[in-house]
Amino acid sequence: MRQLSETKGHRIKVSVLCVLLAVSFVPGFSKPAGATTIAELQQQIEEQQNKINSIQDKIGDLSDQMALLEEQIDDLNSEILNTMTSISLKEEAIEEKIEQIGVTETNIQIKSAEIDKTQGEYDQAVEDEEYQYQCMVTRTRLMYEKGSFGLVDSFMNQQGLGDFLNRMDYMESIYQYDYKKQQELKDTREKIKALWDKLEQEKKDLETEKEQLIQIKTSLEQDKLALQTQKTELDASLKELEKQSSSYSAQIAKWKQEASVATKLLKQEQRELKNLQDAENRRNQAANQTYSTTSYTDIINAANGSELGKKIAQFACQYIGNPYVYGGTSLTNGTDCSGFTYRVYQNFGYTLPRTSTEQRSSGKGVEYSEAQPGDLICYSGHVGIYIGDGKIVHASSSTTGIIVSKATYRTILAVRRII
Repeated sequence: MRQLSETKGHRIKVSVLCVLLAVSFVPGFSKPAGATTIAELQQQIEEQQNKINSIQDKIGDLSDQMALLEEQIDDLNSEILNTMTSISLKEEAIEEKIEQIGVTETNIQIKSAEIDKTQGEYDQAVEDEEYQYQCMVTRTRLMYEKGSFGLVDSFMNQQGLGDFLNRMDYMESIYQYDYKKQQELKDTREKIKALWDKLEQEKKDLETEKEQLIQIKTSLEQDKLALQTQKTELDASLKELEKQSSSYSAQIAKWKQEASVATKLLKQEQRELKNLQDAENRRNQAANQTYSTTSYTDIINAANGSELGKKIAQFACQYIGNPYVYGGTSLTNGTDCSGFTYRVYQNFGYTLPRTSTEQRSSGKGVEYSEAQPGDLICYSGHVGIYIGDGKIVHASSSTTGIIVSKATYRTILAVRRII
């Protein structure tokens, strides 16, 4: 019976060796040395699991960096789109200012023509006023030169006081006419001058408006140039980020390939371990000895700690080898890491939070050097139960299920004592 088991085990080892040789040339992995004992094979499985965990950590880090890059790329694409929109708005504003400048220049030309016309009218009004003034001066001089003697002669020759007064009224009416005419011409000149000044001010205002429009247009063109420079820089940054993203994608693909190979090796080692354990069980049964391949009673009993803590650790070790299931809480059909600790402690009447992050705050904290069987060993996103001798029992992954590992296989964040 023993010889048959050993022959069967030898065939399995040969099969496993062939598979390992087939994948041993993948970069980063080598064929594990042949294990002759369960402990040696468990050590190899643990090392292989550590390799897988390390690869998964690298993939996780790269994925986080990829996610950050994708966020930055999305931000850059949005910024580029916004910049292009701003450039279009600046171009529209520049075109609008060019149009306004054209309208203003036309208005300036119209005002200039109106000013020229008004200036002509003003010059004519000045000329008319001067002419009227000269006529008035001439008539006045003639009236005084001739009219005054005529009045005296009329008075001296006894032509009558009435004729004298009539002549005086006539001279007064002529004077009033000249004065009124002169005043009308003056008013006309002043009105034309006022219009002329108004048109000159309007022209000046239009020229000022034109200068302001030109300044605004120049500023808009400078803004547009700055935005175009910004877009060029953003395009360069986007190209660099896309290059990095492509590099990360290649690295992730490489590590996933290596993880696949490592997982295949791990499964082969687990099958070989199971075969060795089955063979040992058969030998123990044949010799009327009891032995459980998932029992770590000696390690637990040899550790310092409370009896209840040791019972919790022994109870947890009964389920070594059972499957890992995301979100599961069944110790037999499948559980995840926090579901495993949750159910183990529930069996002893303790209610833990459901997630590993929440369990990290449960109970009281102790130093790792003081860890005892039953204590929770907490990691980033993971949790296990300490059993002694630097080991934990935990629902490790969907590949390995519930296993025993070194407690320090990952960075310990906290040790929590629940009881």
